[in-house]
Amino acid sequence: MTRVLIVDDQALIRSAVRHLFDGSPDITVVGEAVNGREAVALAAELHPDVVLMDIRMPELDGIQATARICEDPALTETRVLILTTFEEDEYLIAALRAGASGFIGKGAEPEEIVRAVTAVHAGEALLSPAATRSLITRYVLPRVVTTAIPEELDHLTEREREVLLHVARGRSNDEIAADLVISPHTAKTHVKRIMMKLHAHDRAQLVIAAYESGLLTPGS
Repeated sequence: MTRVLIVDDQALIRSAVRHLFDGSPDITVVGEAVNGREAVALAAELHPDVVLMDIRMPELDGIQATARICEDPALTETRVLILTTFEEDEYLIAALRAGASGFIGKGAEPEEIVRAVTAVHAGEALLSPAATRSLITRYVLPRVVTTAIPEELDHLTEREREVLLHVARGRSNDEIAADLVISPHTAKTHVKRIMMKLHAHDRAQLVIAAYESGLLTPGS
């Protein structure tokens, strides 16, 4: 059973989403928050599996709330899924950098939202590495210019750096396995270890780490 916390300052949205999940046998709503500050408090109290988070809210916005939830060592199993209009790429990048596992539009079909919550709970990033790469190229790289490799990357083995580059280029585990002549299971294990070492929730954040560290540059 996936336990969900709904966060939105609009009562109509919260009610609609709750009603949507009422029809799903595998999802239960454990709480609702009207702003980011309340979301952080309820997440700490309820330990939901997924926080369905709006971005623009009073008192504390969704990006700041996402960062606080993802930084809480007691909430390492909690994932944040951004509920958005898909119109503000800069906000989406900020949310991913804050620790969000992906995003879905408020105009999505009901079954898409249900699938999204289930996927995020399963540890998947609801955004392909290729899509993340496109957003980063447009919005992160013009502002972040660095050739310094952060200390965390020093803890990666040569093979792990190689796998990280493949992840950042949008390769799936099966594709990485084929490229490096290893088994898919080994590729998956490498990805998991890299995520642990870089404190990343999912593959989307690995793409960001590869770009922001200077390990990967446009066209490389």
